[in-house]
Amino acid sequence: MSDAHAPLTGVLQRLGELTGRPGRLPEVLDVADLSYRTGIPVGVVAELLAGGGAPEAELAERVRQRLDFIRENRRRPDGKRYSLGELAAIAGTSRQWLSEWRKSGLPSLEHTDRLRRFFGLPAGFFTADEPEALYEALQPVLQGLEARADPLSRLRDSGLVRLAARAPQMNARQLATLADLAEMLITAEPAVN
Repeated sequence: MSDAHAPLTGVLQRLGELTGRPGRLPEVLDVADLSYRTGIPVGVVAELLAGGGAPEAELAERVRQRLDFIRENRRRPDGKRYSLGELAAIAGTSRQWLSEWRKSGLPSLEHTDRLRRFFGLPAGFFTADEPEALYEALQPVLQGLEARADPLSRLRDSGLVRLAARAPQMNARQLATLADLAEMLITAEPAVN
């Protein structure tokens, strides 16, 4: 991979450490889900996770591939594929314009943003190259594994360390009350990731 993709390399190394499977991440990560979230074909996701590269694609080709990926992988509530007419309506344009966009690979930012938002896709879905898109999709995976490896990290990040630093100023009753309150909050509402 080139220096432009060094962030992905760093994430892959850290994921390899956390999973105990360096260079074998396709065996432990959900390749199909990463493909679904990024618009990158499954085989390319697996290759990138294994430390390989992605085929070079021009921006117009990438945009065209991602639009086709949406048509194939995002379904209407009844389970059927979206037609070009339906996608055009979602994008706020005509079917003819959407067909032209598929040919040229040069959409307007407004129309791609409407599609992206409708389908709940990440920013840059249509334009990010494969390593960039995978890097972004791996961030929540990395955070989850980091949290499991160091359960106190979320407490440090949330500001509870500042509260803990005040513990010497608290008496035993105050500390017990604080611990009871924290336990009550944790058991009353499940964690949301």
